[in-house]
Amino acid sequence: MLVFAAVWAATALTAAGCDRVFEYHPYDVRITGACDINAGNAARIETITAGRTSFRFAVISDTQRRYDETEDAVRALNGRRDLDFVVHCGDLSDFGVGREFMWQRDMLQKLNVPYVCVLGNHDCLGSGEQAYRRIFGPYDYAFTAGDVRFVCLNTNAGEYDYVADVPDFGFLSGELAAVPSEARRTVFVMHVPPYDPIFNNNVAAFFEEQLLAFPEPIFAVFGHQHRMRVFEPFDDGLLYYGCTDIADRQYLVFTVDETGYACETVAF
Repeated sequence: MLVFAAVWAATALTAAGCDRVFEYHPYDVRITGACDINAGNAARIETITAGRTSFRFAVISDTQRRYDETEDAVRALNGRRDLDFVVHCGDLSDFGVGREFMWQRDMLQKLNVPYVCVLGNHDCLGSGEQAYRRIFGPYDYAFTAGDVRFVCLNTNAGEYDYVADVPDFGFLSGELAAVPSEARRTVFVMHVPPYDPIFNNNVAAFFEEQLLAFPEPIFAVFGHQHRMRVFEPFDDGLLYYGCTDIADRQYLVFTVDETGYACETVAF
């Protein structure tokens, strides 16, 4: 009994003398700091671009484990004075650990312009889906920039064994029925593009049909493949622009105006 008491007392003193003795499990989703980022920033984007037919935004992707490069990208983007917002095409985390999302969020929060993120396939690992939802919000969402509707999608079907509703055609149908009157064009944002092994290619043709039903689709952006790429998966005139991972120290910039759009690759 005396031995037990001594051990208990030593443990109590150790706990009292330390700010934090016990660590939470890495997959615990005790999230601190800013949450519901996408909804708040989407509202800011809509306010900034309201009534406009031209705007400019940057695209970054696959920042997992690349914290130095992500910080450098934020500094480079902040050095510009011509951006209205930033889009992140997913894979903020590598292992689906809550701290990975919080670290990435805290770096991206230093951007001078609002940003939004989509869910990546690595973001689905562990408890990543819960962490993403807490910090960023729903996996599928949309917002309007100027006269362009941005439809942001979870396309990581392989992480659900291809049995879940990914892509979520119910979401797409609901969005199509509720397109705001000011939105006369559409851009699609996703992590995994059609015909990638992680995409559910059994529904690729229907996916194309749903996207083409939106007002004047002009292009799509994606990440995941860790290289810059432009391709036309369905031979329907809709180009898909792939953004490389942040380790390559590059990002995309899209300029959209009433005549169309332009895309450039920028090194930092």
